[in-house]
Amino acid sequence: MAARLRLALLLLLSVWLCAAQARPRPEPTLRLPSERAEAAAAAEEDGSVGTRWAVLIAGSNGYYNYRHQADICHAYQIMKKGGLKDENIIVFMYDDIANNPENPRPGVIINHPKGGDVYAGVPKDYTGSEVNVKNFFAVLLGNKTAVSGGSGKVVDSGPNDHIFVFYSDHGGPGVLGMPTYPYLYGDDLVDVLKKKHAAGTYKSLVFYLEACESGSIFEGLLPNDINVYATTASNAEESSWGTYCPGEYPSPPPEYDTCLGDLYSISWMEDSDVHNLRTESLKQQYKLVKERTAPKDTNPYGSHVMQYGSLDLNAQHLFLYIGSDPANDNATFIEDNSLPSFSRAVNQRDADLVYFWQKYRKMAEGSPEKNDARKQLLEVMAHRSHVDNSIELIGNLLFGSEDGTRVLKAIRAPGEPLVDDWSCLKSMVRAFEAQCGSLAQYGMKHMRSFANICNAGVRPEVVEKIAPQACTSIPSNPWSSTHKGFSA
Repeated sequence: MAARLRLALLLLLSVWLCAAQARPRPEPTLRLPSERAEAAAAAEEDGSVGTRWAVLIAGSNGYYNYRHQADICHAYQIMKKGGLKDENIIVFMYDDIANNPENPRPGVIINHPKGGDVYAGVPKDYTGSEVNVKNFFAVLLGNKTAVSGGSGKVVDSGPNDHIFVFYSDHGGPGVLGMPTYPYLYGDDLVDVLKKKHAAGTYKSLVFYLEACESGSIFEGLLPNDINVYATTASNAEESSWGTYCPGEYPSPPPEYDTCLGDLYSISWMEDSDVHNLRTESLKQQYKLVKERTAPKDTNPYGSHVMQYGSLDLNAQHLFLYIGSDPANDNATFIEDNSLPSFSRAVNQRDADLVYFWQKYRKMAEGSPEKNDARKQLLEVMAHRSHVDNSIELIGNLLFGSEDGTRVLKAIRAPGEPLVDDWSCLKSMVRAFEAQCGSLAQYGMKHMRSFANICNAGVRPEVVEKIAPQACTSIPSNPWSSTHKGFSA
């Protein structure tokens, strides 16, 4: 009896095993959420995610713009500690700060009042006049033959690679500055990102953008289906902010007359400095940076950080793009931001005034240096006044004194691009500058006025004819001069 029972059990067991082997197995892609997360983490660990690329660009020059190159150098140190190779990190910076005669610490750049040198080891791939729109686009597209000068490094990426882009500079509605002309316009940048996607040479791309009105670069332009996720320092209609500025809190060391960083930029980088980026997501960092950068009831200084494009990418870990410092492997992410808040900051457009004023204030009375500093400050103010008054007068000539200001300052509904005809906008800028002088970095604030003139159906030829009435003369200063070219 016992023998027959054992035989029956053996037969039952063999039937069950055969059935189990014949049963269709689930597809490997059909996993529980926890299994998918574990698989993604394993993929990040073994490098099967492809190559990480980083493009870091400071779009300004001049010691008064110290902070932009400081931001970029700090970002490089994060990438380097995160494990990215120099061959995959491409740096654009004018490189006129570290060894500038006005730098109180020659050969050193800092991005925090108590911070160390962030300049050491930074590869200067494209410097001076090599920092331009043409080279930036060629690098993004991986087009070696289109690059002029520099190291020749480009984003030679493949379909499984991840790309991180960080751009720090001045900006205006629909435009980003460059130390060389022309400036970079939102439609051209998004077109390049579309071309990169069409070429199939990346898996996903993250773009961090520090500039005034930086939201306008992507608003109504960046598709949500090309695997590009962007965050910006401000929305489409407000300034971004400089920080660690003289006379503010926290202040730079007293020997510095310029801002050391930008509020949005130092917020994401100081977060990246201390957290384990293998476990922190893009979305988590976005929320922390948004909170730290936003104006508050007791502190009106700040801007509204925005996100655009393929928002589903923000669930990914930062490690996928910028690596992670092994020293932070045991750092636990918390939703409450432990980084310090700011009691004061400086509007990006006024940061150069802070520099020129500090420089003038410190010089000895009656000295040639003080006279030079006074001349520089007056030239900056004259340029600003000339640009503001000229554009206001053009608006009045076109639309009448009652409607001019209303038309020029009109803001479109959220989700709409700045302008319908970008070619009109660029031609409008050239028409203005040909008669009234350069907009320069300050004048970028008026791009919305030019866009609204186009949106009202006015052609650039009309502005070209009436501009001489608004601009009977051009101030003789380096800011207003067009000897370097046009902004568009």
